[in-house]
Amino acid sequence: MNATANTSWYEANQSYLAAALCELRTELEKIIPQSESQSGGDIHSNGSGLAFERSEWNFPQPPAIENICALFELSSFERKILLMCAGAEMDARFPALYATAQKDARRVQPTFSLALTSLPEPHWSAISPARPLRRWQLVEIAGGETLATSSLRIQERVLHYLAGVESMDERLQPLLRPVAQPELLAASHVTTAEQIAAAWSQASRESGLPIVQLCGNVAADKRAIAAAGAAMAGLRLHALSAWTLPHAASDIETLLRLWEREALFGSSALLLECDDDYQGDISAALISRLMESVRTPLIVSAQSPRKAAYRSAVLFDVDSPTKSEQAELWRKTLQSRYLQLNGQLEAVVSQFNFGAAAMQSAVWQAGIDLPPDSAEENGQGEREAAAKQLWNACRVQARPRLEGLAQRIKPAAAWDDLVLDENQKRMLNHIAVHVRQRSMVYQSWGFASKGSRGLGISALFAGPSGTGKTMAAEILANELRLDLYRIDLSQVVSKYIGETEKNLRRVFDAADEGAAVLLFDEADALFGKRSDVKDSHDRYANIEISYLLQRMESYRGLAILTTNRRNALDQAFLRRIRFVVEFPFPEVAQRAEIWRRVFPESTPTDGLKVERLARLHAAGGHIRNIAMGAAFLAADAGEPVRMSHLLVSARSEFAKLEKPLPDAEVAGWV
Repeated sequence: MNATANTSWYEANQSYLAAALCELRTELEKIIPQSESQSGGDIHSNGSGLAFERSEWNFPQPPAIENICALFELSSFERKILLMCAGAEMDARFPALYATAQKDARRVQPTFSLALTSLPEPHWSAISPARPLRRWQLVEIAGGETLATSSLRIQERVLHYLAGVESMDERLQPLLRPVAQPELLAASHVTTAEQIAAAWSQASRESGLPIVQLCGNVAADKRAIAAAGAAMAGLRLHALSAWTLPHAASDIETLLRLWEREALFGSSALLLECDDDYQGDISAALISRLMESVRTPLIVSAQSPRKAAYRSAVLFDVDSPTKSEQAELWRKTLQSRYLQLNGQLEAVVSQFNFGAAAMQSAVWQAGIDLPPDSAEENGQGEREAAAKQLWNACRVQARPRLEGLAQRIKPAAAWDDLVLDENQKRMLNHIAVHVRQRSMVYQSWGFASKGSRGLGISALFAGPSGTGKTMAAEILANELRLDLYRIDLSQVVSKYIGETEKNLRRVFDAADEGAAVLLFDEADALFGKRSDVKDSHDRYANIEISYLLQRMESYRGLAILTTNRRNALDQAFLRRIRFVVEFPFPEVAQRAEIWRRVFPESTPTDGLKVERLARLHAAGGHIRNIAMGAAFLAADAGEPVRMSHLLVSARSEFAKLEKPLPDAEVAGWV
């Protein structure tokens, strides 16, 4: 029986395996006396012509059984044991043969004792834990009185492999995910992928494969590089999250064995992802053990290098694609639509720090469908609308990493809602200008080439509670068409050494992709007069402050700090903040203007006396609370908002603040 070159590998493999099983069955039948075969039915088969020369078979690649023998270095005896186990599952004649040979109708599985007595070149070590059959879990030993008389079963994954069926071991399926080769990759990331493949190809068997470590903040970029590098090395890639590692030593050992067997079956590399601050003592030990034990191609994705004391490692720092690379990736992602959006894309490239995968997702979400340039006279309007769609889609794509770390505030306030002196408004406008034009100044005009320090745009909003600091942040985010995230520093600061920096790092790393506006509320929780170093806690408190300022100075977006007590801040810290905007307590004229603007046009009012309302010593935030409270009272009474409702609401607001409501300030309200 010959397999021709035109026969598919799958069909040829099936034929080859059937012939190998037939040859084995003929060999086993020789041990059954003729009298037993006559009483037991048609056990014997005509073995003439079943023996075959493997050299006669023409395969584009080796058949599965021969590949297993080569991969796991099986002896001829071990090969036949494996075929005995496969025969019990694939050929109904084998169970009857085993029962007859072992003189027990219930014993339909092969045993090691049967193999020792019926196969040539037997050796006891074939079933020892150190030999391939058990070490690689090719076969399992079922319960029995002795090792020799215990049933042998082939593992399901191995059986599927012999049959030529692609299937991962069911114990690995919940843990491992295949990673497809990326369609697009930045040029610098292609270079890194090539270096990964080269590092593996140049390694010798004696020294072993080095661990490849990809360090950086964007897990998607590292995953794409890993997949590309594996593909260049002729390997498939599977990802394993550190969060899913089992804790028991025996489970880790099983995982290692199953994975290494899978890697040999499928020519695969493993990507161990440790990007989510998986830093506990137990988990760090598990990761280290896995890194030192895996002998297949291994890539570790982490924010910083992981320790592996007994393995050599090749480290790569994975930065985001450069702006020129991102522009090229946008061109390839948008394809023909790029030419129509070309003039509208500069702002997108400047604002969002995306890799290829995020770009593709943004384009799909935007659903851009542009007509040809000559199709309509208002082609420019179509392009502007499409660019706006893309911008908004990019904002959405950048959100997931921040959602669990900060509170997103949907900006609704506009410049007309803010009552401030012209100097403060002018300063806020300057902040918006710096954010809009940073790409032009830093990149096109070359300021970034002078050094990266101090390129972040940071601002401090200082003033009493309710004076409009958060509203100003909303206005800037609205003006810049960016997301606004509020981070409560009182929740970020930790008493445990190093935890505050870790919390801050998560926030800045997550925000960097979309350069959202970050509003760090209650800066007093971290800032203050620089303390004298009296103990380790004072020293680390200063380190936390320095770390925050360092990240603000390098952050691509706008970072805003708010404080109620500017005088409590050290001048050395203030010098590292680009803008300081004062939000003073509003004077009478400003309070009157706030009262005029506080009610929406659709709110019914009657007899409101703004001049008398302005005498109340309240900041804008408290005025808004009083106005809203009065609106609820009026709505419940079925009346328009009147001064009487405002008086009741004012008393409630001041009681909440634990302050007395001066009679002189509310005189004449009713």
